[in-house]
Amino acid sequence: MPLSFYPTYRIFLTAALALVMTAAFTPLWIKFQKSKRVGQIVRTDGPSEHLVKQGTPTMGGLIIIFSVLVVYYLLGGTAVQTYKGGLALGLLIACGMLGFIDDITMVINARSLGLKARYKMLLTFIITVVFGYLFFKTGNLSTVINIPLTASAIDIGWLYFPFLFLIIAGFTNSVNLADGLDGLAAGTITIVLLAYAGIAFKQGRLDLALYAAAASGASIGFLWYNAYPAEIFLGDTGSFALGGALCAMAILTKTEALLILIGGIYVIEALSVIIQVGFYRYTKRRIFKMAPIHHHFEVLGWSETKVMIRFWIVSGLLAGAGFALYFITALKAGGK
Repeated sequence: MPLSFYPTYRIFLTAALALVMTAAFTPLWIKFQKSKRVGQIVRTDGPSEHLVKQGTPTMGGLIIIFSVLVVYYLLGGTAVQTYKGGLALGLLIACGMLGFIDDITMVINARSLGLKARYKMLLTFIITVVFGYLFFKTGNLSTVINIPLTASAIDIGWLYFPFLFLIIAGFTNSVNLADGLDGLAAGTITIVLLAYAGIAFKQGRLDLALYAAAASGASIGFLWYNAYPAEIFLGDTGSFALGGALCAMAILTKTEALLILIGGIYVIEALSVIIQVGFYRYTKRRIFKMAPIHHHFEVLGWSETKVMIRFWIVSGLLAGAGFALYFITALKAGGK
C-alpha cells in the first residue's frame, strides 16, 4: 500500500528525516565557520557569563531551512503540491533571508548589532505586502478572524493587512528574543510547531502538517548542537525563519487569535522587553533585573539550563492549552 495511505506515518517520517538531515549537516557547517573564523558577536550589555560564547559559530538557521525544503518535497509527494504549502515555504525563506542579512551585517561589521531597526521593519513590511497579496489573491484567504471557544468570527476588512504586519513583525522578532539562551528558541519552537502540525492535521491540511513537522524535526536535530553549552547558534537567520514558519501556520490555518496562546512564550518574552523599556523611560526604574525575561531569571541565580527547561515546560503548557482550545472550538463549530 502506498505511503499516501498513512498520513500520520508520513508526518512522523518527515519530522524524523528532517531531524537526521539537520543533525548530519550541522557539524559540517560548524567546522566550516571555525575554519573561516566566523562566529557570534556577543552583546556586552547582556549577562557577563555569556561573554565566553564570543566566536561561537552562528547562522545555523541555514541548515534548518535547507533540511525543511529537501524533506518537505522529498516526502510530501502530491500532498505538498499546493499553493498554501508553497506560501508557507516562501515565508520561511523570506524571513530567513532577512535574518541572514542581519547576521552577515554583524559579521562584517564585527559588532553585536546588525541591520538598523528601521531597515528591518522596512524589509518586514515588504515581506508582508508581498505575501499578504499572495495570500489573498491566490491563497483563498479571507480577512476574517475566528474567535476561540465560539463558532463566530469577525471580518476586519482592510485592517487585516496591518494586523498581518503585526503578526509577522511581532513573532519573528519575539522568537529572535527567545534565542538569547542556548536551546531556548529551538526547543520552544519545536513544541509550538508540533501543536500547529496537530491543528493542520485536524483540518485535513496534510501539506501544512508536513511543513510544521519538517520544521519541528529540523529544530530538534539542531538542538543536539544548540543545547547548553551551544556549539552553534540559530542566528537571526534561524530565529526569523522559524518565526516566519510559525506565522505561516497561524495565518494559513486561520488560527491567528490562538497564536497568542499557542506561541504564548514569545508573547511573554516580547512583553517583558516592552514593559521594561516603557517603565524605565517614565520612572528611571526597572521592573525586571534584565530583559528579555529569561535573563531576569539568570540574574536571580537560575542556571541557563534550568531557565531553558522551565521555559520549555511553560511553552508546552501554553501550546497544549491552545491546541485543546482549538479542538473544543472545532467541536462547537460542528467539527469544521
